[in-house]
Amino acid sequence: MNASQKLLAWKCFIRFPLFLLACWVLTFPLFADEPASPSQKQSQQDSKNTLYTYQRDHDPNGIGKFYRGREIARVMGYQGAPWLERKAREQEERLSLLPRALKLKPGMAIADIGAGSGVISVILADHVSPGGNVYAVDVQQEMLELLNKKLEKQGVKNIHPVLGTQKSPGLKPASIDLVIMVDVYHEFEFPFEMMQEISKALKPKGRVVLVEYRKEDPAVPIKLVHKMSEAQAKKEVARPELNLKWKETIGVLPRQHILVFEKTEAK
Repeated sequence: MNASQKLLAWKCFIRFPLFLLACWVLTFPLFADEPASPSQKQSQQDSKNTLYTYQRDHDPNGIGKFYRGREIARVMGYQGAPWLERKAREQEERLSLLPRALKLKPGMAIADIGAGSGVISVILADHVSPGGNVYAVDVQQEMLELLNKKLEKQGVKNIHPVLGTQKSPGLKPASIDLVIMVDVYHEFEFPFEMMQEISKALKPKGRVVLVEYRKEDPAVPIKLVHKMSEAQAKKEVARPELNLKWKETIGVLPRQHILVFEKTEAK
């Protein structure tokens, strides 16, 4: 091989890797991952926080999102309001026993979270009068519109509708004596964040009350994902970060637990 042939071979040897590098740079964007959608980003963020896990294979009445081993149930839409208002509900659930069981007094500030069409709010409102108020919180504006119609028709003045979000009830800090959730907590999409905000809204020694269908009782005619065991409720709500401790479980209702938690001093 003469000198000119050697020079040509050396130039080819140098240029070929540079050609491959240029091709890789130009085509790299074609293989890069597409930006994550907002829902994917939320799932990724939740996973990083280790608060929530997700499963593709799950109860069809749940959303596939799990908190402390429990699948979160689908929210009942405003179209389900007639079921909340059904005539047989009092006979089945005896919710009129709640005010006495919870020792409600005139002047108290009550928050009914997930108030829906206001069945529970109306039951409670009379027992905190005079001077007391019920803040009926819901994330569905349509539910609050149904509630407003009921309040106008019945002439109730001490129930105040509040539009909340999936992560906050929208209540002022240290303003509430008792927060009650009747067949609601198990549907919270962000239970930890919501309970953080609820705890902030409580006055010192304020109470949080979960009324949930008993998972321990297979005779309770409710879909499984819409039930909660006492142990599971304690596991979720009595977390140290929430400054809430279990106080008592009241067993006067035929189908539901009445689980009472009390606010503690922040550590």
